[in-house]
Amino acid sequence: MVLAGMLFVAVTVTVRHLGSDMPAVEAAFIRYVFGLVLLTPVLLRIRWRRITAKNARLYLFRGLVHGLAVMLWFYAMARIPIAEVTAIGYTTPIFTSIGAIVLFGERIHFRRFMAIVIGFIGTLIILRPGVVSIEIGSLAQLVAAPCFAASFLLAKKLTNTEQSSDILAMLSIFCTLALLPGALMQWRTPEVSELGWLLLVAIIATAGHYALTRSFAHAPLTVTQPYAFLQLVWALAFGYLLFAEVPDVWVCVGGAIIIAAVTYLTHREAMAARRALLESSQAP
Repeated sequence: MVLAGMLFVAVTVTVRHLGSDMPAVEAAFIRYVFGLVLLTPVLLRIRWRRITAKNARLYLFRGLVHGLAVMLWFYAMARIPIAEVTAIGYTTPIFTSIGAIVLFGERIHFRRFMAIVIGFIGTLIILRPGVVSIEIGSLAQLVAAPCFAASFLLAKKLTNTEQSSDILAMLSIFCTLALLPGALMQWRTPEVSELGWLLLVAIIATAGHYALTRSFAHAPLTVTQPYAFLQLVWALAFGYLLFAEVPDVWVCVGGAIIIAAVTYLTHREAMAARRALLESSQAP
């Protein structure tokens, strides 16, 4: 999980270095094209006959919402400090929890509700609406967070019937298709150096997802989750050393509050899962 966090921040740093000259939707599209190339071995093993019309619609909708999230993330990354992008991104688990309540009918207890409220308070501390003008990059990342959450919820639903490798490969396919129209509308011939950086982004992101998956396979989520929040530490360090971004005290305070809320949410979810497993094992 520590390695995954460093790799994901490296993706952020690479995109920030690339800059904002290239349209965000085009940069995201090229990144996913390279991702498809990297996933070619998986694509060749997909059992296409197993994909039903219902699952195809889920894959399509997930590609659309995830493509929008990635485009907004690229846009935000080129305009606001790395640490702020990372801190606001921590709200994704909070939106995921809300979506699980609304879409899957999961019960909401008072403690879970309070953790969600506290997480949003942390977000307000970062953005400080009414105190300072909210930058468009911050708004883009704030909209990207629930879009990523929706993508994760759809992935959770797909895991009931589909294999993880198929879900990852289909996301790359439909996300690329979703980004294609916007990329063509704003297309600018990329420079060779830009293609090189975006290829690096695809490689690092793929390695990060692999490390993340391995961490989930070898340790409980409650153990690995705190290490995921080291991303904010790496983001602060790289932002300062590479881009002279002086850490904003409000980003640090708000990020710490969001981290506390998400950690508590993760802990409660793990306890609920263990309790449900115990009850099912004791059932006649």
